[in-house]
Amino acid sequence: MTFQSIIEEIENNLKLILNDLSIPDFSFSVEVAKPGFGDVSSNIAFLLAKEMKKNPKEITQILSEKYSTCESVLVLKTEAHPSGYLNFFADWTKLSRLILSESYLDTYGDVDIGNNSNIVVEHTSVNPNKALHIGHIRNIVVGDTVSRILTKANYNVNVLNYIDDSGLQVADIIVGFKHFGFNEEPPNGKKFDHYCGDDVYVKTTQKYEHDSSLEEIRKNTLKELENGNSETAKFGDMITRKVLAGQLQTCWNLNVSYDCLNFESQIIRSGLWSKIFEKLKDMGLIEFENEGKNAQCWVIRGDGKDEDKVIVRSNGTATYIAKDIPYAAWKLGLLEDPFYYQKYDALQPNSKTLWQTSLNNENAISQNFTAPKVVTVIDSRQERLQKIITIMMEKFNSTPNSYVHLGYESVTLSSDTAKTLGLETDGKQTQMSGRKGLYVSADSVCELLKQKIVEETKKRHSEISDSEIEEIAQSVSIGTLRYEMIKQDLDKIIIFDLTKSLSLEGDTAPYIQYAYARASRILEKSGIKPNTDVDFSLLKEKSELDLVKTIGLFNLQVRDAANNFAPKVIARYCHDLAVSFNSFYEHVKVLDSDNSALKSSRICLVHSFNLTLEKALDLLGISAPNKM
Repeated sequence: MTFQSIIEEIENNLKLILNDLSIPDFSFSVEVAKPGFGDVSSNIAFLLAKEMKKNPKEITQILSEKYSTCESVLVLKTEAHPSGYLNFFADWTKLSRLILSESYLDTYGDVDIGNNSNIVVEHTSVNPNKALHIGHIRNIVVGDTVSRILTKANYNVNVLNYIDDSGLQVADIIVGFKHFGFNEEPPNGKKFDHYCGDDVYVKTTQKYEHDSSLEEIRKNTLKELENGNSETAKFGDMITRKVLAGQLQTCWNLNVSYDCLNFESQIIRSGLWSKIFEKLKDMGLIEFENEGKNAQCWVIRGDGKDEDKVIVRSNGTATYIAKDIPYAAWKLGLLEDPFYYQKYDALQPNSKTLWQTSLNNENAISQNFTAPKVVTVIDSRQERLQKIITIMMEKFNSTPNSYVHLGYESVTLSSDTAKTLGLETDGKQTQMSGRKGLYVSADSVCELLKQKIVEETKKRHSEISDSEIEEIAQSVSIGTLRYEMIKQDLDKIIIFDLTKSLSLEGDTAPYIQYAYARASRILEKSGIKPNTDVDFSLLKEKSELDLVKTIGLFNLQVRDAANNFAPKVIARYCHDLAVSFNSFYEHVKVLDSDNSALKSSRICLVHSFNLTLEKALDLLGISAPNKM
């Protein structure tokens, strides 16, 4: 239980005191203390002021005196702080033994919030007509990190990737290939997803702007695409799967994996929409409009100032929301599963099996990728649509918070980075647009980061082999990109800067990874095999205890991150842990100590730091290199 153990001990004793004061069932908080308030503090006196008709300062003195009579294992003393907070000071010999011993376990940091229940996390869901750009990476990394955190919190997580293979953007690349003479093979070994996005899609949409008569070709292509048996649909399936293969290679390079690929074309042809449409009508969740601008349409009534949302047009065709509603219901297990499942024909790097939906029962295997709770990672521009779907799903199954939209803001490029990558900029930042071809592919950013790290590593370590440098560069470049995508609050726009992201100082992945590499060198040079059979009372320097304390907070951070679907919590914890270790490194000489017992205790602490940071970084999908 680590640091949580002392918190729980304090909570239990305070409840006993409240019972003694005839104040049962009273809520209060016990939290990790801010600097100057001991190790743990409670706001209980402020909350009791009205009940006891005394000021908080008086109440803390009463509580502190009573607490001194309680049975304590991990609390050394209490303090009635003049501010009114009740502060507690740990018996660090006992608490260090508890924290460091537990940190050596493989299960360290595990929390049981999910109770092994199923949960779906859907992310990525990029149109299969282009390469992934850096704006998409935030979605992918947020979704993957949330999935890892939920797994650590004992959820059985199914990760889905929705493939929109029947939309207008796919129709556009089909028009390009079929009507504008683009070759089906990319030039000069170019990745197919890059070729489709950079050349076919952009140049085709440019032609629409100059010739309005082409709009009819576009509409007819889209109509044929939605007819699953047409030659256009078969050609579209072949093209989009080649693009998807390229996109997945990018994702796998980012340490991201999935459980199942869900194809929109199959959702349309599965019959799910007709079933959900009847339910919507029966439950009165949609209405038929007889007059006005939406005459002869089925609509979802707007909430408050929101306009009504058309779900079925007057010509009988369903809008895009009509695809999302049955899909959402399917994810929650509210509709009978119409799909068969087949293994995808390429292996993921972690050997995790990747499944794909199919309407063909040949070689199909039964699977279940639904759950009573669903988290969908989609950018904030889709907030209104996701709100409609969320409300509808709650009405379907009468379970609040069963369908969660995890929104996030966009990614832009700093002026310097945009210039480095050959994009025009307004002098501050650069907004991307796949339609206009104004974007930077994720692959190119990864490659550029990797090249910079290779150059820097060669300067620092001329003795390291090329293969080892390649491994370090891969670890640090992917770690850098992933960390930049999750270190900020999700509702904040990211301005990505290549140079700043690679700094060995400040809030960056290289700073954190370098702390791990520094600790690894200490362990290597020590010649001591780390173990927990040491004298913990010797760890009494402030920097030592601060590091032990930070290590002990791991499971509390995992709990917070899982409860709030907040990857930033773990990113901040990794940074705090690295800062705490670097302070320890500056103030304590681990290898120069003449006291062998003290040296062993400090080696135990250094190894505990490495084990904990490695686990925390893994939740972010970032590896911990031994050298940098």
